[in-house]
Amino acid sequence: MRILVGILSVVLILIILQDAFETIVLPRRPTRRFRLTRIFYTLMWHLWSGIGRKIRSTNRRDNYLSYFGPLSLLLLLIVWAVVLIFGFACLQWAFGAALQAPGGKPGFFTVFYMSGTTFFTLGLGDVIPVTTGARVITIIECGIGFGFLALVIGYLPVIYQSFSRREVNISLLDAHAGSPPSAAELLHRHSMGHDTDALVNILRDGERWAADMMESQLSYPVLMYYRSQHDRQSWVAGLTTLLDVCALVMVGIDGIPAKPAWFTFAIARHAAVDLSQIFGSRVIRPFNCTTDRLPLEEFKGLCDYLTSSGMQVKSDEKAYQKLKELRKMYEPYVNALSQYLLMPLPNFMNEGESIDDWRTSAWEHAEHAPVA
Repeated sequence: MRILVGILSVVLILIILQDAFETIVLPRRPTRRFRLTRIFYTLMWHLWSGIGRKIRSTNRRDNYLSYFGPLSLLLLLIVWAVVLIFGFACLQWAFGAALQAPGGKPGFFTVFYMSGTTFFTLGLGDVIPVTTGARVITIIECGIGFGFLALVIGYLPVIYQSFSRREVNISLLDAHAGSPPSAAELLHRHSMGHDTDALVNILRDGERWAADMMESQLSYPVLMYYRSQHDRQSWVAGLTTLLDVCALVMVGIDGIPAKPAWFTFAIARHAAVDLSQIFGSRVIRPFNCTTDRLPLEEFKGLCDYLTSSGMQVKSDEKAYQKLKELRKMYEPYVNALSQYLLMPLPNFMNEGESIDDWRTSAWEHAEHAPVA
């Protein structure tokens, strides 16, 4: 019996160490489907988002969902630590619980307590190993615990640095593309000032942003659950807006070169495809659904809107079909991300006039709030 427990304990410890190594240290995304971290986030997000879907208020729902990323990360670290402590406690028990304790022969709770103090390198000394095997296990657990704490201390700053880099470009979209961002608004604001060079620079910066976001979120998938700090903004909406703008430029807008848009479209589409498959998100085919982000009538209205700002846009049936083919290359994947993460997709053109986030503040909202 003790031999079986010892073997299972070693297997459990190795599984946790492998999972932690692949999640924190390994830069390449593991291809195995059976991973504890994958199972953990799938179950936790299913429960958390299930409650979020029942919250009718958009602001309250977003506020509730914003807690998942940080809390799930802390809970995952706690689960790893507890399972490792339990595994080493079972291993000590399998070796006969050769420990000297104040209360006499130690029970499993005392062994678990000793394992916990060893893992966190407390060194209290009230329970000590008395045989060679028990001492070796204690030394190994102490070393793993010390290394685990060091990895956690180094892991959290990397996560938040990657989050900060991602959010900088999303915040920049507020002034360039409105709140929420839209492709029509981004093109309109730059065409009004005849500043096409700035638009090309935005596309080039967006290319690097999409690549950086893809690499960081493939390495640290928990970042996908981190929501933006500002209302009406998200990394899914920013990525989709970037793809929408590139698609419109590739269809044909006089005065804007298509080559930079093609490069940005390629890497942004690559990011959408890879990120949508991290947790096995089901790909949604938007053109087989009843809703379409840009039907023909709205496409003509969008072209008229851009033409009114001085742009020469191709608006015939052939241009619409070309745009539709380009949308088929990325919309299934951003739809999957949107539905899975509960981050709404932006429209090609915002309905009505919306106030950008940089023009508002909590005080201004409070001043205009109705008095009960």
